[in-house]
Amino acid sequence: MSDQEKDLLKVKLDWLQCHFTWAPQKENIDLDNMKQRSEDSIQLDVKYRATSYNQLAFVNCLQGNCEEAIQNLQEAEKILRENHEDEFEKRIIVTYGNRAWVNYHMGQLTEAQSYLDKLERICQQFPDASRYTAMIPEVYGEKGWALLSSAAQYYEDAMECFKKALEEDPDNTEWIFGYATVLFRLEWFSGTPESHGPSEAMKQLRRVLELDPDHTVAMVLLALKLQQFNQKEEALKFIEEALQKSPDLPYVLRYAATFYRKEGDVEKAVELLKKGLEITPNSTFLHSQIGACYRTKLYEPMNSPGSRGPRNAALQQRAELIKLCKLHFQNALENRPLTSIKPHLDFAGICSLNGEYRKTKEIYNHLLTLDGIRPENKQAICLQAGLFQLNHIKSESNATAHFLEGMKVNYDSIEQKRCRENLEMIAARCLRQNPRDSKALGVYGFLHQLDGERCEAIKCFEKALEFDPDNETYLRALCELRLSIEADNDCPNKN
Repeated sequence: MSDQEKDLLKVKLDWLQCHFTWAPQKENIDLDNMKQRSEDSIQLDVKYRATSYNQLAFVNCLQGNCEEAIQNLQEAEKILRENHEDEFEKRIIVTYGNRAWVNYHMGQLTEAQSYLDKLERICQQFPDASRYTAMIPEVYGEKGWALLSSAAQYYEDAMECFKKALEEDPDNTEWIFGYATVLFRLEWFSGTPESHGPSEAMKQLRRVLELDPDHTVAMVLLALKLQQFNQKEEALKFIEEALQKSPDLPYVLRYAATFYRKEGDVEKAVELLKKGLEITPNSTFLHSQIGACYRTKLYEPMNSPGSRGPRNAALQQRAELIKLCKLHFQNALENRPLTSIKPHLDFAGICSLNGEYRKTKEIYNHLLTLDGIRPENKQAICLQAGLFQLNHIKSESNATAHFLEGMKVNYDSIEQKRCRENLEMIAARCLRQNPRDSKALGVYGFLHQLDGERCEAIKCFEKALEFDPDNETYLRALCELRLSIEADNDCPNKN
């Protein structure tokens, strides 16, 4: 095949709908973690094994394990032939697209072209299809799972894919469960539209159980939503039923453990999580949850009246719990720079609690450099780093800088609100002590500017410049505000 033919082949491959054209590439995802989760899913999940094999093939190819990727795709094709004989050609489009890409990466260009030819023949039966792909529910659904499995910043895209799949196939349990899962996750993010108002995830999870009463993962997710809305009696029934029907399914164990931890039954939660860890020993999520359980226990002896004194048994228990927290949080974050923000923050919190301030600073410094993460994660990093500077290092100026950085992330979340509350508290205290504090006046100027109160912001920045006349940040902000007012002509010009 000539270079020109190879270039043309690459153009055709870019037209495909498959993991190689959907998912964020190597530099944006945690390949090792995705590989482990895919392997766990293949081992444990009978329903979606073909999807997991496709995901695993994509990861193996990116890691240079192309022969393994071919084997993964052969397994996916075998499963689809066995389980979806009547709709095999609809289901195989993504797998054949992945196969063409893997063959291309291996330099097997004739083989890659042969899979393009297969796709062309398949797509001829769909009226709205392009030459090599058809945007049908099966393709949208597969894309939804791929994006849902990659990184949190792609959840909104995954949600749209499941919605598209359901437009043509509204009673498909697989797509409804995918849609419910992504809604469930988005509703936990405080700044998303899905987090406000009634829970759409709850509605969709109930729909899954109407169609499939034995879907135990849907049961435990629904139980967590019911718990969130204080419907605990019904929630407990779902938890107990799910554990009875699927006592060895890690997905059920992990979510049931979350339920019990939130109910205050930490011992039961740890018992379930350890059982899950025996089945999937490399699960970072389980390690993170066990660490959270030990952290909950940690505060019990710390706050008890008899916990003073170096020889008290409570102090020994505290030291042991800190050790266990650190162990599990560390296992949860190991080699996961982009997808483990919460375990990193959890680990930093335990280190600061234990007086390991140097280690805590290293973690925050690392997290503050990360790009490509969800906005509420960026805000959570700024918030926790600011609180560390404020409460442990006793540096109001550093704390203020972190809180301001969190506020500048344009995303309405609980984390952003807490950054603001701390900024207002610091600024008010500073002005009580010194009415000429330019930094505190600058903070108020920024907050007024953020709220769209331009005239009030101008007053604050002008006053701040009286005491810090060469501050470029305030001068620039003042200039921008005056120009915007002049353009809108909605505030009287100063004399």
